[in-house]
Amino acid sequence: MRRIDQYDMLRLKRWNTPTIYNGWEAITKHSNTDKNCFNYEECRDFMPQMGVMVGRAVTVVIEPSNPAHKVDAFEKSRQYHEYIASVPGPKIVMVQDLDKPRTIGAFWGEINSTIHRSLGCVGSVIDGAIRDVDEMANVGFKALARRLCVGHANVCPIKWGCDVEVFGCTVSPGQLIHADKHGFMAIPPEDEERLLDAALFLDNNENQTFLRRIGNNNAAGMTKDEVLRAIHASKLDFNAAYAKKFKGDGEW
Repeated sequence: MRRIDQYDMLRLKRWNTPTIYNGWEAITKHSNTDKNCFNYEECRDFMPQMGVMVGRAVTVVIEPSNPAHKVDAFEKSRQYHEYIASVPGPKIVMVQDLDKPRTIGAFWGEINSTIHRSLGCVGSVIDGAIRDVDEMANVGFKALARRLCVGHANVCPIKWGCDVEVFGCTVSPGQLIHADKHGFMAIPPEDEERLLDAALFLDNNENQTFLRRIGNNNAAGMTKDEVLRAIHASKLDFNAAYAKKFKGDGEW
C-alpha cells in the first residue's frame, strides 16, 4: 500500500471532488454510500473562490460552550501546536465541535488561521462555526463549516491526534482529504495509490463518449432520433471502456 506524495496531491488538486469520487468509486472495496468516506451531512464552503484543497488530516476536538476548558488553555494550545508542527504538510485541520448542532463559538478566525497557515495547514473542515471569513481568505486558509458566528466563546483544543466525527464522517489522523464547494472526501489509505489514475481515466472516458458526441452543443441540428442514438452509443462505449479498465483481468 503506497501513500501518495505531495506531487500527486498537487495533481489531485486540479480536479473537483465529484471527479475524485468517481475515480474512488471505481476502485474501492468500500460501499459507494459509505458515510465514513465523505461528508454525510450538509456543509458549506465559505471560500469557494479558493477552489480545491488537498492534504493530510490533522484532528482536534473543541467545545466552545464549556468555560472549564479555558483553565489550562495556554498549555493545551502549546501542546496542540507542537502536534500540528510535527506532521508533514500540506495539512487540513478536521475539527469536531462537541456543541453541535448548537454551535456557539468559532475556532477559526484571522489569527488562528494565520498560526495554522504558518504551520503548513492549507485549510479546515469544521463541524461548527467560523468568523473573519475575508481575513481567513486573505491568509490563504480555506474553510468548510456549518455556519458563521461573531464570537469565539471558550474555544481551545481539548483533544487532538485522535479520530473525529465531522459532518457525519469519521476521520483519522493522516487520512488524505480532498475538499471543495461540493463537500469533502476522506480517502481510505488502501485506495490512495490508484485514485488519481482512476479519476483521470473516468474524466477522459466521459470526454471521449458523452461530451464528444452531445456536449458543447454538438447535438444542435440533430434530429431527436439522432440524439437518442448518440446517447445510447455513448453509454455503450463508456461502459465498455469502464469494464476493460476496472472489471477485466485486473491489469491497468
